[in-house]
Amino acid sequence: MTGRGRPERMRAVRAVVRKDVTVALSSKAVSVPFVVVPVMLMVVMPLGIALLARFADGEVARLGDQLGALAPALVARVAGLDPAQQVVVLGLVYLLAPLFLVVPLMVASVLAADSFAGEKERGTLEALVYSPISDRDLVLAKMLSAWLPAVAVGLVAFVVYCVTANAAAWPVMGRLFLPTAMWLVLVAWVMPAAAALGLGTSVIVSSRVGTFQEAYQVGGVVVLPIVALMIGQVAGVIYFSVWLVVLLGLVLWLAAAALLWLGARSLRRSELIVRL
Repeated sequence: MTGRGRPERMRAVRAVVRKDVTVALSSKAVSVPFVVVPVMLMVVMPLGIALLARFADGEVARLGDQLGALAPALVARVAGLDPAQQVVVLGLVYLLAPLFLVVPLMVASVLAADSFAGEKERGTLEALVYSPISDRDLVLAKMLSAWLPAVAVGLVAFVVYCVTANAAAWPVMGRLFLPTAMWLVLVAWVMPAAAALGLGTSVIVSSRVGTFQEAYQVGGVVVLPIVALMIGQVAGVIYFSVWLVVLLGLVLWLAAAALLWLGARSLRRSELIVRL
């Protein structure tokens, strides 16, 4: 295997990636979350917030009374807007920003959980272990099989979110308000890191458990810090500024790098053969 040229190695990597993605998408347990979760977070929730701002005058008034509980810098961001516009900007620009990261994280986690735990369930892991591909290329292929689709789904979700939010809130805002600079940094810098974090966590878990469901459930714990970020904004502890998003991305990349390094060690053939 050491004498194989780069084109041949890349063909082997692409073959593993295509096989993994095709098999994963053919499973309802894997493909359904790809549709349901992004639609709920990127379509249903922005529509609900936009309709709330437009028609629920009582809720809008109550929000005005609660602005003091938010971070002062965040309150300053919406100080010049009318109450309905404040609801739109607070909800769609800031409060839902952390939840956007759930999409690539969830997709990467699901695909990575299926990567090895699913192979074990289907009885195809042994054939993969003895296939003519180097350990390094096998690790690369398995990680790309989860990371690339997660980033692609994240980009599509971002476009859908911006279109939905701008269209639904147009009667209130009267202008396009997304994407902001913070959202562009979030998508370009933090979203791929969140996908890598979900990948790293689930690769480690899926190489050690026996079924896809076990791997997915354990790996899903990684969503909790994302939920904590949303709670932190609501509680007034933080708000998603450009600099916070840059720092968040750095933290996620470092955590993902550590997990991926550990995960790569668990993907060596010697380790996998022991678990067959």
